[in-house]
Amino acid sequence: MKQWISAQDGLNNIRLVDAPEPERLRDGEVLVRIHCVALNFRDTEVCMGHYNHHKTLDQGAPIVPCSDMCGTIEKLGPGNDDYGLKEGDRVMAIFNQTHLKGQITEKDMSSGLGFPSSGVLAQYRVFPAYGLVKVPDHLADDEAATLPIAAVTAWMAINTFQPIGQPLTGKDKVVLLQGTGGVSISGLQIAKALGLTAIVTSSSDAKLDRARQLGADYTINYKTTPEWQDKVLELTGGKGADVVFETGGAETLAKSFACVAYGGLISSIGYLSGKEDALPGPRINTNVLALRRNVTLKGMLNGPKERFEEMLGLYESKQIHPVVDRAFEFEQAKEALGYLAGGSHFGKVVVEVVQSDL
Repeated sequence: MKQWISAQDGLNNIRLVDAPEPERLRDGEVLVRIHCVALNFRDTEVCMGHYNHHKTLDQGAPIVPCSDMCGTIEKLGPGNDDYGLKEGDRVMAIFNQTHLKGQITEKDMSSGLGFPSSGVLAQYRVFPAYGLVKVPDHLADDEAATLPIAAVTAWMAINTFQPIGQPLTGKDKVVLLQGTGGVSISGLQIAKALGLTAIVTSSSDAKLDRARQLGADYTINYKTTPEWQDKVLELTGGKGADVVFETGGAETLAKSFACVAYGGLISSIGYLSGKEDALPGPRINTNVLALRRNVTLKGMLNGPKERFEEMLGLYESKQIHPVVDRAFEFEQAKEALGYLAGGSHFGKVVVEVVQSDL
């Protein structure tokens, strides 16, 4: 079989190589033929050697990158009777393979696909059966591949403190989504399916127009409205957003604190504007920012299998189709990662390992 590997020394240095097919499956293992892989910003960081903010994870040997895939079960090893899987089933892999319930632990982080565990940018991969979930019938392979990180992170960004089976609902609840990348667009689709009010920010009027087509109630161009936090307060009658998708980091966090509702949740998802503050002038301490409006600031490291399956129930009942911006062929994986890193995408970027039957 063929697979891509990265020595974590640059996007242009990933290599397509031959690898042996697994000869024997151990108890509880499943061989999956991978149809489609969806890319995440995390994958570009891993390939460039920049994924270094989890200090306990080893960044050593070359690795097969990427974590999100849809494929079919080619073969089941012994001891799989408890998982309801059979040959031919379409499946997705959960991101942290041992994170099945509750809050993530350091132990679960070591099972993360695409780093530190070997990833899925390959024609075949062996998974533990417990690390797989079935694909809803209405989803094409490329759509399903987008769900494990982007959609599950978005689901948790909204519902991390909601009991399972009781997601946040109601038009009086406001979600602020920064940008139009994979997590934010997944969050927009989920928010509208739950009947929430959604505000989307972007520097592109064309992308904001597409967000409105997906149901965004309000949009803000942060280039033409640099004090966008004031606009959020204006649009919400001074209340602010109940949930903020904080994807910017260094240049957006203070503004997120300024427009989150009292008692609201800021879900820390990304750091597209940097990992370290570089703005001139005095900065208000995070403790003060949190106290000012009684805010919860929560880091989002995806979610467990049980919440993934909960989310899939909404996707099935509402027939949600994820937004795929562009698909690349397997041999174009290097170009696909470069395209994602360029930031011009709306929704998700995928690599088609084999053509979908749907």
